Amino acid sequence: MKHEKQVTLAITGASGAPYALTLLNSLVKADYQVYVLISSAAKVVFATEENLKIPSRPEDAAAFFTEKCAGKPGQISVFGKEEWFSPVASGSAAPAKMVVCPCSTGTLSSIAVGASDNLIERAADVVLKERGQLILVPREMPLSSIHLENMLKLSQMGATIMPAAPGFYHNPTTIDDLVDFVVARILDHLGIAQSLVARWGYQTAKHLEEEKCRR
Repeated sequence: MKHEKQVTLAITGASGAPYALTLLNSLVKADYQVYVLISSAAKVVFATEENLKIPSRPEDAAAFFTEKCAGKPGQISVFGKEEWFSPVASGSAAPAKMVVCPCSTGTLSSIAVGASDNLIERAADVVLKERGQLILVPREMPLSSIHLENMLKLSQMGATIMPAAPGFYHNPTTIDDLVDFVVARILDHLGIAQSLVARWGYQTAKHLEEEKCRR
């Protein structure tokens, strides 16, 4: 039976494993069925930034993420880069929502030209052609003209470009606070309720009220 709340999460080799892990955990808590696509480079990043070794076999990786995020049986599925018969490879079965987090500039380029050389690129191509919601979270600096041109091209196609650039108005005190800021914005755009970070205005009003009470 098809789950009524589905999303595809692609994880590529840009720096930012904490963003991907926090986002996956949030999606699971929101009771979404998550199709995870993870590149070989992303596994290297996970080992470097999170000291986590992602199993090679998709089934083992799914079990790993399910345990890590306390997911329900079958809630997280992981597909290999050439599993062309997976749901995400076809417009008739793929979720209407997809996030690439973090998104390497190589993946950004491949999606922009419709390369579809692996399942991540194909899944993104499917979402674009079906007029679904595609959110790309690049983490790179500085940005070359090539990167900017690809972002503009994808934005004009309907994708949302959401760089992993956390704000500071929520007065972060830990790295997790900065990660939560970016993930909260992604969840907001997906239309998923989140309590990671208060939206602008609400937090400001609360802060002003606290200041007033202290006077």
